[in-house]
Amino acid sequence: MKIKDSKIFGDVIRQARKKQGLTQTQLAGIANTSPRLIGELERGKPTIQLEKALKIAWLLGINIETPEITND
Repeated sequence: MKIKDSKIFGDVIRQARKKQGLTQTQLAGIANTSPRLIGELERGKPTIQLEKALKIAWLLGINIETPEITND
C-alpha cells in the first residue's frame, strides 16, 4: 500500500497495532506517548509530530521506504 496521506498512514498504524493485539493505551506506553496521540495518528490528523509518528511506525515494524534520490 502506498502511503500518500495522513489518513492512509493512520490506517496502516491501526491495522499493525491490532494485528499485534495491542490497545492504543498499550502502544502509547511502549512508545512513551499518550493514548490521545495514538488515536489522533490513527484518525489521520495531519498535524501529528513527524518524529513521534515515525517512531510509532518503527515500533510496529512498519518499513517506510523512499526512492533513490539523485542529483540531476
